Amino acid sequence: MSADNLLTTPFSPRATSAEVISGVDLTGRRAIVTGGASGIGVETVRPLVAAGAEVTVATRRPELAGPLVRELNEAGGSGSIHLAQLDLSDLESVRSFVQEWQGPLDILVANAGIMALPQKELAPNGWELQLATNFLGHFALTTALHSALKASGSARVVLVSSGAHISVPFDFEDPQFERRPYDPWAAYGQSKTAEVLFAVGARRWAGDGITVNACNPGYILTNLQRHLDDDTMRAFGVMDADGHLTPLPYYKTPAQGAATSVLLAASPLVSGVTGRYFDDNQEAPIAVEGAENPSGVAAHALDAASAQRLWEYADRALQR
Repeated sequence: MSADNLLTTPFSPRATSAEVISGVDLTGRRAIVTGGASGIGVETVRPLVAAGAEVTVATRRPELAGPLVRELNEAGGSGSIHLAQLDLSDLESVRSFVQEWQGPLDILVANAGIMALPQKELAPNGWELQLATNFLGHFALTTALHSALKASGSARVVLVSSGAHISVPFDFEDPQFERRPYDPWAAYGQSKTAEVLFAVGARRWAGDGITVNACNPGYILTNLQRHLDDDTMRAFGVMDADGHLTPLPYYKTPAQGAATSVLLAASPLVSGVTGRYFDDNQEAPIAVEGAENPSGVAAHALDAASAQRLWEYADRALQR
Protein backbone atom coordinates (compact mmCIF):
# COMPACT_ATOMS: atom_id res chain seq x y z
CA MET A 1 0.00 0.00 0.00
CA SER A 2 1.64 3.25 -1.10
CA ALA A 3 0.88 6.64 0.43
CA ASP A 4 -0.37 7.78 -2.98
CA ASN A 5 -3.22 5.25 -2.83
CA LEU A 6 -4.45 6.11 0.65
CA LEU A 7 -7.85 7.74 1.03
CA THR A 8 -7.64 11.24 2.47
CA THR A 9 -10.27 13.62 3.83
CA PRO A 10 -10.21 17.37 4.57
CA PHE A 11 -10.56 16.80 8.32
CA SER A 12 -7.71 17.37 10.77
CA PRO A 13 -6.89 15.10 13.71
CA ARG A 14 -8.63 17.67 15.94
CA ALA A 15 -11.94 17.61 14.06
CA THR A 16 -14.90 16.55 16.18
CA SER A 17 -17.43 13.83 15.53
CA ALA A 18 -20.08 16.48 14.79
CA GLU A 19 -17.83 18.30 12.32
CA VAL A 20 -17.01 15.27 10.16
CA ILE A 21 -20.68 14.71 9.27
CA SER A 22 -21.88 18.31 9.30
CA GLY A 23 -24.67 18.59 6.72
CA VAL A 24 -25.17 14.83 6.39
CA ASP A 25 -28.81 13.69 6.61
CA LEU A 26 -29.28 10.30 8.27
CA THR A 27 -33.06 10.45 8.48
CA GLY A 28 -34.47 6.93 8.25
CA ARG A 29 -31.11 5.28 8.93
CA ARG A 30 -30.86 2.84 11.83
CA ALA A 31 -27.71 2.43 13.88
CA ILE A 32 -26.32 0.42 16.77
CA VAL A 33 -23.46 1.73 18.90
CA THR A 34 -22.01 -0.74 21.39
CA GLY A 35 -20.67 0.88 24.54
CA GLY A 36 -22.54 4.04 23.62
CA ALA A 37 -23.23 5.11 27.22
CA SER A 38 -19.78 6.51 28.03
CA GLY A 39 -16.57 7.94 26.63
CA ILE A 40 -16.23 8.19 22.89
CA GLY A 41 -19.38 6.08 22.58
CA VAL A 42 -21.47 9.03 23.78
CA GLU A 43 -19.76 11.32 21.28
CA THR A 44 -20.51 8.78 18.55
CA VAL A 45 -24.20 8.63 19.43
CA ARG A 46 -24.74 12.40 19.71
CA PRO A 47 -23.94 13.39 16.10
CA LEU A 48 -25.67 10.35 14.61
CA VAL A 49 -28.90 11.24 16.42
CA ALA A 50 -28.47 14.93 15.56
CA ALA A 51 -28.18 13.96 11.90
CA GLY A 52 -31.53 12.14 12.09
CA ALA A 53 -30.56 8.52 12.73
CA GLU A 54 -32.46 6.11 14.96
CA VAL A 55 -29.68 4.94 17.29
CA THR A 56 -29.75 1.98 19.65
CA VAL A 57 -27.22 2.23 22.46
CA ALA A 58 -26.22 -1.36 23.26
CA THR A 59 -24.49 -1.53 26.63
CA ARG A 60 -24.05 -3.75 29.67
CA ARG A 61 -25.69 -1.16 31.90
CA PRO A 62 -28.37 0.74 29.94
CA GLU A 63 -29.28 2.80 33.00
CA LEU A 64 -26.00 4.69 32.65
CA ALA A 65 -27.26 6.17 29.38
CA GLY A 66 -30.25 7.82 31.08
CA PRO A 67 -28.74 11.35 31.09
CA LEU A 68 -27.79 11.04 27.42
CA VAL A 69 -31.31 9.92 26.49
CA ARG A 70 -32.83 12.87 28.33
CA GLU A 71 -30.38 15.29 26.72
CA LEU A 72 -31.05 14.11 23.18
CA ASN A 73 -34.82 13.88 23.68
CA GLU A 74 -34.86 17.45 24.99
CA ALA A 75 -32.81 18.61 22.01
CA GLY A 76 -35.81 17.77 19.84
CA GLY A 77 -33.91 16.68 16.74
CA SER A 78 -35.28 14.44 14.02
CA GLY A 79 -33.32 11.41 15.24
CA SER A 80 -34.07 9.15 18.18
CA ILE A 81 -32.23 7.11 20.79
CA HIS A 82 -33.11 3.73 22.30
CA LEU A 83 -31.42 1.57 24.93
CA ALA A 84 -30.73 -2.16 24.90
CA GLN A 85 -28.84 -4.47 27.22
CA LEU A 86 -25.82 -6.20 25.69
CA ASP A 87 -22.87 -7.93 27.33
CA LEU A 88 -20.45 -8.79 24.53
CA SER A 89 -18.54 -11.26 26.69
CA ASP A 90 -21.69 -13.37 27.14
CA LEU A 91 -22.88 -15.17 23.99
CA GLU A 92 -26.35 -15.65 25.46
CA SER A 93 -26.63 -11.87 25.82
CA VAL A 94 -25.50 -11.43 22.21
CA ARG A 95 -28.06 -13.98 20.98
CA SER A 96 -30.83 -12.32 22.97
CA PHE A 97 -29.97 -8.91 21.53
CA VAL A 98 -29.93 -10.22 17.96
CA GLN A 99 -33.26 -12.02 18.42
CA GLU A 100 -34.85 -8.76 19.52
CA TRP A 101 -33.57 -6.83 16.50
CA GLN A 102 -36.14 -6.37 13.75
CA GLY A 103 -35.65 -4.94 10.26
CA PRO A 104 -32.64 -3.55 8.39
CA LEU A 105 -29.52 -2.18 10.05
CA ASP A 106 -27.60 0.60 8.35
CA ILE A 107 -24.78 1.35 10.79
CA LEU A 108 -23.04 -0.78 13.41
CA VAL A 109 -20.28 0.86 15.45
CA ALA A 110 -18.40 -1.76 17.46
CA ASN A 111 -17.15 0.71 20.05
CA ALA A 112 -17.33 -1.15 23.39
CA GLY A 113 -14.10 -2.42 24.85
CA ILE A 114 -11.96 -3.14 27.88
CA MET A 115 -8.23 -2.56 28.30
CA ALA A 116 -5.29 -4.04 30.18
CA LEU A 117 -7.04 -6.11 32.82
CA PRO A 118 -4.29 -6.60 35.44
CA GLN A 119 -5.12 -10.28 35.97
CA LYS A 120 -6.41 -12.81 33.47
CA GLU A 121 -10.20 -12.94 33.64
CA LEU A 122 -12.53 -15.27 31.79
CA ALA A 123 -15.85 -14.73 30.04
CA PRO A 124 -18.76 -17.05 30.96
CA ASN A 125 -17.72 -19.54 28.27
CA GLY A 126 -14.06 -19.54 29.30
CA TRP A 127 -12.61 -17.07 26.79
CA GLU A 128 -9.96 -14.59 27.90
CA LEU A 129 -12.06 -11.52 28.68
CA GLN A 130 -10.34 -8.89 26.51
CA LEU A 131 -10.47 -11.09 23.42
CA ALA A 132 -14.06 -12.04 24.26
CA THR A 133 -15.27 -8.47 24.68
CA ASN A 134 -13.23 -6.57 22.12
CA PHE A 135 -13.25 -9.06 19.28
CA LEU A 136 -15.15 -12.34 19.62
CA GLY A 137 -18.30 -10.71 21.02
CA HIS A 138 -18.33 -8.15 18.23
CA PHE A 139 -17.65 -10.89 15.67
CA ALA A 140 -20.60 -12.87 17.02
CA LEU A 141 -22.84 -9.80 16.99
CA THR A 142 -21.86 -8.62 13.51
CA THR A 143 -22.07 -11.98 11.79
CA ALA A 144 -25.44 -12.69 13.44
CA LEU A 145 -26.72 -9.33 12.15
CA HIS A 146 -25.44 -9.98 8.63
CA SER A 147 -28.93 -10.41 7.16
CA ALA A 148 -30.09 -7.14 8.76
CA LEU A 149 -27.01 -5.35 7.40
CA LYS A 150 -27.53 -6.85 3.96
CA ALA A 151 -31.17 -5.75 4.00
CA SER A 152 -29.98 -2.14 4.30
CA GLY A 153 -28.42 -2.27 0.85
CA SER A 154 -25.65 0.12 1.94
CA ALA A 155 -24.64 -0.79 5.49
CA ARG A 156 -21.50 0.25 7.30
CA VAL A 157 -19.68 -1.49 10.15
CA VAL A 158 -17.02 0.36 12.14
CA LEU A 159 -14.60 -1.58 14.38
CA VAL A 160 -12.92 0.63 16.97
CA SER A 161 -9.38 -0.73 17.26
CA SER A 162 -6.27 0.90 18.76
CA GLY A 163 -2.70 1.82 17.95
CA ALA A 164 -1.81 -0.84 20.52
CA HIS A 165 -2.27 -3.43 17.77
CA ILE A 166 0.95 -2.39 16.05
CA SER A 167 3.32 -4.33 18.30
CA VAL A 168 1.15 -7.40 18.89
CA PRO A 169 0.34 -9.87 16.08
CA PHE A 170 -2.49 -12.31 16.71
CA ASP A 171 -1.16 -15.44 18.42
CA PHE A 172 -2.97 -18.27 16.66
CA GLU A 173 -1.10 -20.89 18.71
CA ASP A 174 -2.30 -19.58 22.08
CA PRO A 175 -4.85 -16.78 21.69
CA GLN A 176 -6.42 -17.42 25.10
CA PHE A 177 -3.16 -17.36 27.12
CA GLU A 178 -3.63 -20.97 28.13
CA ARG A 179 0.09 -21.81 27.86
CA ARG A 180 1.99 -18.52 27.72
CA PRO A 181 2.04 -16.16 30.72
CA TYR A 182 -0.81 -13.67 30.70
CA ASP A 183 0.21 -10.11 29.85
CA PRO A 184 -2.39 -7.32 30.08
CA TRP A 185 -1.04 -5.31 27.16
CA ALA A 186 -0.36 -8.30 24.93
CA ALA A 187 -3.96 -9.44 25.48
CA TYR A 188 -5.28 -5.96 24.68
CA GLY A 189 -3.08 -5.45 21.61
CA GLN A 190 -3.94 -8.88 20.24
CA SER A 191 -7.66 -8.19 20.57
CA LYS A 192 -7.19 -4.94 18.64
CA THR A 193 -5.18 -6.64 15.90
CA ALA A 194 -8.08 -9.07 15.63
CA GLU A 195 -10.50 -6.22 15.00
CA VAL A 196 -8.43 -4.94 12.07
CA LEU A 197 -8.13 -8.45 10.64
CA PHE A 198 -11.91 -8.78 10.99
CA ALA A 199 -12.34 -5.73 8.76
CA VAL A 200 -9.97 -7.20 6.19
CA GLY A 201 -11.81 -10.53 6.23
CA ALA A 202 -15.17 -8.79 5.90
CA ARG A 203 -14.28 -7.58 2.41
CA ARG A 204 -16.17 -10.75 1.46
CA TRP A 205 -19.39 -8.84 2.26
CA ALA A 206 -18.82 -6.05 -0.27
CA GLY A 207 -21.17 -7.75 -2.71
CA ASP A 208 -23.89 -7.63 -0.04
CA GLY A 209 -23.60 -3.85 0.17
CA ILE A 210 -21.78 -4.03 3.53
CA THR A 211 -18.56 -2.12 4.16
CA VAL A 212 -16.42 -2.83 7.22
CA ASN A 213 -13.52 -0.66 8.36
CA ALA A 214 -11.39 -0.36 11.50
CA CYS A 215 -10.05 2.77 13.16
CA ASN A 216 -7.84 4.11 15.92
CA PRO A 217 -9.53 6.80 18.04
CA GLY A 218 -6.20 8.00 19.43
CA TYR A 219 -5.28 8.90 23.00
CA ILE A 220 -8.26 9.98 25.09
CA LEU A 221 -8.85 9.91 28.84
CA THR A 222 -12.06 7.93 29.33
CA ASN A 223 -13.41 5.11 31.46
CA LEU A 224 -11.32 2.73 29.32
CA GLN A 225 -8.39 3.38 31.67
CA ARG A 226 -10.33 2.23 34.73
CA HIS A 227 -8.19 -0.89 35.17
CA LEU A 228 -4.89 1.04 35.27
CA ASP A 229 -3.50 1.85 38.69
CA ASP A 230 -2.26 5.33 39.66
CA ASP A 231 1.41 4.39 39.26
CA THR A 232 0.77 3.32 35.67
CA MET A 233 -1.15 6.51 34.91
CA ARG A 234 1.70 8.57 36.37
CA ALA A 235 4.22 6.61 34.31
CA PHE A 236 2.19 7.51 31.22
CA GLY A 237 2.42 11.17 32.29
CA VAL A 238 -1.34 11.70 32.59
CA MET A 239 -1.71 11.91 36.37
CA ASP A 240 -0.04 14.29 38.79
CA ALA A 241 1.22 13.53 42.28
CA ASP A 242 -2.17 14.44 43.78
CA GLY A 243 -4.08 12.01 41.59
CA HIS A 244 -5.48 14.58 39.15
CA LEU A 245 -5.72 13.61 35.49
CA THR A 246 -3.46 15.73 33.28
CA PRO A 247 -3.91 14.91 29.59
CA LEU A 248 -0.81 15.41 27.45
CA PRO A 249 -0.89 17.88 24.53
CA TYR A 250 -1.46 15.17 21.93
CA TYR A 251 -4.45 13.70 23.77
CA LYS A 252 -7.85 14.23 22.19
CA THR A 253 -11.20 15.11 23.70
CA PRO A 254 -13.85 12.36 23.51
CA ALA A 255 -15.57 14.28 20.68
CA GLN A 256 -12.30 14.36 18.73
CA GLY A 257 -11.62 10.71 19.52
CA ALA A 258 -15.03 9.68 18.14
CA ALA A 259 -14.56 11.58 14.89
CA THR A 260 -12.97 8.79 12.85
CA SER A 261 -15.67 6.34 13.94
CA VAL A 262 -18.42 8.74 12.88
CA LEU A 263 -16.64 9.57 9.62
CA LEU A 264 -16.58 5.87 8.71
CA ALA A 265 -20.15 5.37 9.89
CA ALA A 266 -21.80 8.17 7.98
CA SER A 267 -19.65 10.40 5.77
CA PRO A 268 -20.16 10.22 1.99
CA LEU A 269 -16.39 10.65 1.64
CA VAL A 270 -15.86 6.97 2.51
CA SER A 271 -18.84 5.51 0.67
CA GLY A 272 -17.99 2.07 -0.73
CA VAL A 273 -14.65 1.88 1.10
CA THR A 274 -14.09 -1.41 2.92
CA GLY A 275 -11.44 -3.49 4.65
CA ARG A 276 -9.23 -0.56 5.63
CA TYR A 277 -7.82 1.09 8.76
CA PHE A 278 -8.18 4.79 9.55
CA ASP A 279 -6.45 7.09 12.02
CA ASP A 280 -6.94 10.85 12.59
CA ASN A 281 -9.73 10.88 9.96
CA GLN A 282 -7.44 9.54 7.23
CA GLU A 283 -6.59 6.10 5.93
CA ALA A 284 -3.42 5.10 7.77
CA PRO A 285 -0.14 4.09 6.11
CA ILE A 286 1.63 0.87 7.03
CA ALA A 287 3.68 1.30 10.20
CA VAL A 288 7.45 1.31 9.83
CA GLU A 289 8.91 -1.73 11.59
CA GLY A 290 11.47 -0.88 14.23
CA ALA A 291 10.43 2.75 14.53
CA GLU A 292 10.76 4.23 18.02
CA ASN A 293 7.15 5.42 18.10
CA PRO A 294 5.44 3.56 15.25
CA SER A 295 2.16 4.85 13.90
CA GLY A 296 -0.23 3.73 11.22
CA VAL A 297 -1.38 0.16 10.71
CA ALA A 298 0.77 -2.93 11.17
CA ALA A 299 1.33 -5.11 8.13
CA HIS A 300 0.38 -8.15 10.24
CA ALA A 301 -3.10 -6.64 10.75
CA LEU A 302 -3.72 -6.30 7.00
CA ASP A 303 -2.54 -9.76 6.01
CA ALA A 304 -5.29 -11.47 4.01
CA ALA A 305 -4.20 -15.00 4.95
CA SER A 306 -4.23 -14.12 8.65
CA ALA A 307 -7.65 -12.51 8.23
CA GLN A 308 -9.02 -15.71 6.73
CA ARG A 309 -7.40 -17.81 9.45
CA LEU A 310 -8.87 -15.57 12.15
CA TRP A 311 -12.35 -15.77 10.60
CA GLU A 312 -12.15 -19.56 10.67
CA TYR A 313 -10.88 -19.50 14.26
CA ALA A 314 -13.73 -17.22 15.38
CA ASP A 315 -16.31 -19.38 13.60
CA ARG A 316 -15.02 -22.46 15.43
CA ALA A 317 -14.86 -20.62 18.76
CA LEU A 318 -18.51 -19.61 18.46
CA GLN A 319 -19.58 -23.17 17.75
CA ARG A 320 -17.97 -24.65 20.87
